[in-house]
Amino acid sequence: MSWEVFTVIGTIAFAVSGAIVAMEEEYDILGVYFLGLVTAFGGGAIRNLLIGLPVSALWNQSMSFTIAILSITAVFLFPNNLLKHWKRWGSFFDAIGLSAFAIQGALYAVKMNHPISAIIFAALLTGSGGGIVRDLLARRKPLVFKEEIYAVWAILCGLFVGLGFASSSLELYTLFIVITVLRVISYTYKWKLPIKSIRHYE
Repeated sequence: MSWEVFTVIGTIAFAVSGAIVAMEEEYDILGVYFLGLVTAFGGGAIRNLLIGLPVSALWNQSMSFTIAILSITAVFLFPNNLLKHWKRWGSFFDAIGLSAFAIQGALYAVKMNHPISAIIFAALLTGSGGGIVRDLLARRKPLVFKEEIYAVWAILCGLFVGLGFASSSLELYTLFIVITVLRVISYTYKWKLPIKSIRHYE
């Protein structure tokens, strides 16, 4: 049940995130739906490919596709005066999607009896893969490759699930809330990872 709930939460959040980025970039309606769907399912497709599942397994998620399409449609029909607040709400939806899909990916790997390294990797790919594809298609620098703290939270999800610290429904929901809040705090207060630039040596 927890797995299904996190799938629904992540699908809605990332579908909305992709759709709004597409509208920011002034894509047409086809582009809005395409980017929304790619954002919602891109991470899962990459995860399946790398942990030994057929990518075609995604086509069995008819309910998730329906949820994503309905979410994108709702966003597309929103009045523009609501969408202008994307800078505030877009990052929040992205945080929800990151947390929900990272946990869902970790649970997927646990179900397949993979080692903790694969669980962490599955959490990272599922949580950030869709966002990477979204940003690349929108010609933006992916958040996960910036100094901004993003992928770290997906890795933490995988670590907690892989070590058995989050196995019950209550523990998983608590982890979801904590990771979402940490992501919101990290972009609100501009927490950053260390970087090293070599530009000034040229």
